[in-house]
Amino acid sequence: MTSQELLHRRNAVVPRAMAMSQPLDAAYAKGAVFVSHDGREFIDFSGGIGVLNAGHCPEPVVQAIAEQAGKLMHTFFNLLTHEPYVRLAEKLVELLPHGPQTKVMLVSSGAEAVENAVKIARQATGRQGIICYTGGFHGRTLMGMTLTSKVSYKIGCGPFAPEVYRIPFPDYFHNGGGLDFDEFVEQELKNFRKYLSSVVAPENVAAVILEPVQGEGGFYVTPKRYLQGLRQLCDEYGILLILDEVQSGFGRTGRWAAYEHYGVVPDLSTWAKSMGSGIPIACVMGKADVMDRARPGTIGGTYAGNPVACAGALATLEYMQAIDINRLGERVGKTVFSFFKTLQNECAAIGDVRGLGAMIGIELVRNGDPDQPDAALTQQLVAACAARGLFLISAGIYGNVIRVLCPLVIDDALLEKGLQIMREELLRLVVKEVEQPSKTV
Repeated sequence: MTSQELLHRRNAVVPRAMAMSQPLDAAYAKGAVFVSHDGREFIDFSGGIGVLNAGHCPEPVVQAIAEQAGKLMHTFFNLLTHEPYVRLAEKLVELLPHGPQTKVMLVSSGAEAVENAVKIARQATGRQGIICYTGGFHGRTLMGMTLTSKVSYKIGCGPFAPEVYRIPFPDYFHNGGGLDFDEFVEQELKNFRKYLSSVVAPENVAAVILEPVQGEGGFYVTPKRYLQGLRQLCDEYGILLILDEVQSGFGRTGRWAAYEHYGVVPDLSTWAKSMGSGIPIACVMGKADVMDRARPGTIGGTYAGNPVACAGALATLEYMQAIDINRLGERVGKTVFSFFKTLQNECAAIGDVRGLGAMIGIELVRNGDPDQPDAALTQQLVAACAARGLFLISAGIYGNVIRVLCPLVIDDALLEKGLQIMREELLRLVVKEVEQPSKTV
């Protein structure tokens, strides 16, 4: 079977809404490389959209999945307890304690984790309101889409869930307005307090949900002082703080959690993606006194905490500890960030380089103007790199951010090769764009 034949079969049976960023396929993969059915080899800078921090098909994870599948493939955990669930929960509490006592609820996807975090927060506080942010992405379920900012992800899907309120994300690159960075952050915290007087009363707000580093929104990093101030505001008003670490967790920022960079502990947090190396598993974690306020029967699910998925996730976390995934995240992040900052000096199309750890993105703009997003150049760059064996993905409200989510196990030579392909193709496209008008005169 060829790649073209597989894509033809896909188009015959899969809805068009399941869009492809590029007409590519994968037959098998290892580490930071995948191979198509035509035998073409690609450097993977997408990591399955942040799922493969530990790489494609790590051996200990493959073995753990196979062993568990031969013992016990399914129970409904609410009826029959199994050890893989408990062992995984214990490991998560060990790595990511939320204060003196932490509890864990396992589910199957990041969106499902968000849904349950909202339910828990509402039951724990007796309030209904949820505050979210522009640029945020929290899934494609009804509540997930309501919380998600990007309009194109939810066209024709309403009406959406009530009692959700959106506040501007503290985006200094676009909204700094000439202020000093620290002044801007303080202004945004003051605006949040005003919001509680002009839009929704704090006594009606159950929780604020925020990504420490926005994923789909464009890799915007929450300012440290802002998140610390938000924690203080939530404590002042009895509002729970939910941090969505679905994309930013498990070594991606050089820490198990992005929030560890801030000296802040959330009341609830959501996790998925690299937690299971591609096996569908996710969780809600939280302070025990908050988690225990959910009523029996209101959380859970048929496949939540599936034994095979739990075994895969536990093996993933243990493998991450063995290879020191956080050190790898720091290494990759420093290399990528330094490379992009140098490239920015060569290429005016790069308006901003930003990120945390190895969660790095570049924003492409026209005329050096943050308010002129260049989605066309971004799409051209993704396609040009794919033609040379580098798989990139974009992000951002306007689709003009290139994000790097390569497996953290990538070796230095392969990482450098991928970055050089990006550099060569971007500079070629920018020069071509400049020369094009003169050819048409």
